Amino acid sequence: MGDPMRTLTYAEAIREAIREEMKVNPKVFIAGEDIGVYGGAQKVTRGLYEEFGAERVIDTPISEVAIVGLGIGAALMGMKPIVEIMYMDFLPIALEQIINHAAKIYFMSGGELKVPLVIRTQYSLGRAHGAQHSQFFPSILLNIPGIIIALPSTPYDAYGLMKTAIRSENPVVYIECCILYHRVKDKIPDQEYMIQFGKADIKRIGNDVTIIAISRMVHEALEAAKILEEENISVEVIDPRTIQPLDIKTITESIKKTNRVVIASDDCVFGGIGAEIAASIQEHVFSYLDAEIVRVGAPNIPVPFSPQLEKMYMPSREDIIKAVKKVMYLE
Repeated sequence: MGDPMRTLTYAEAIREAIREEMKVNPKVFIAGEDIGVYGGAQKVTRGLYEEFGAERVIDTPISEVAIVGLGIGAALMGMKPIVEIMYMDFLPIALEQIINHAAKIYFMSGGELKVPLVIRTQYSLGRAHGAQHSQFFPSILLNIPGIIIALPSTPYDAYGLMKTAIRSENPVVYIECCILYHRVKDKIPDQEYMIQFGKADIKRIGNDVTIIAISRMVHEALEAAKILEEENISVEVIDPRTIQPLDIKTITESIKKTNRVVIASDDCVFGGIGAEIAASIQEHVFSYLDAEIVRVGAPNIPVPFSPQLEKMYMPSREDIIKAVKKVMYLE
């Protein structure tokens, strides 16, 4: 018998999930800038054009409003579109389509109309792409009722969440991390699987401090946990995987055990996803906390272009270690 597992990069896992869904469902198609002949700006969609042709792998003009509008229209007509916004920084250009149409049509039609649309995008923090091609702002999307927000951190999660997103009857914003595309590899089952939205994953079990980490910061948190283990500090790392819906149950159960929490994300601390998670923790398990909630994230400035300054701007495992020691009253 062969190995029931296969090793894929983060990018390959996303592509494989899309490819498999396109093979079994002729209603699934993808559209976006350079996703066809070129294979995507980060080569995530490489080979799909050759396999499925121009009618199902569609290169679009440079218009985020048109790309999302195309997806909404196709979804309303019974198709299962996957549209790509090349950089998350340009997602706001299409927010009118997302806020006033994709998110609301189901409710405004009394449930008669559905928008089974996947909007793929990625943030390129850490690649010296400058302020207009590096930003990460998931918290903006949290204030749009009617959409699901997925943030995979591993190839395993990227595959399973993409499968679920494509088969969902609701609009899903699927946010990828560019720096993980070709750097992170993982073994995933050879048989297809799906990951439930709103179900967090405990990436590491611990007893002293809970770290809730988003996207790239999951890997920083796991590295920080290894270092802290050498100092006899046991860290539990939780990856929400989706922030809408948010699995507050898994988060609060962990905090009831550890009594301390650090929240780590690549977005700005002020007004970031950590603020909403912290508020939810405060409402649900305040009496269990033995220390203040500490958030780790970026400063409230645009992303610098200089590689050296960008590295200083980005939250790191060292920042997480410092935060853990703060809630442990060791600093």
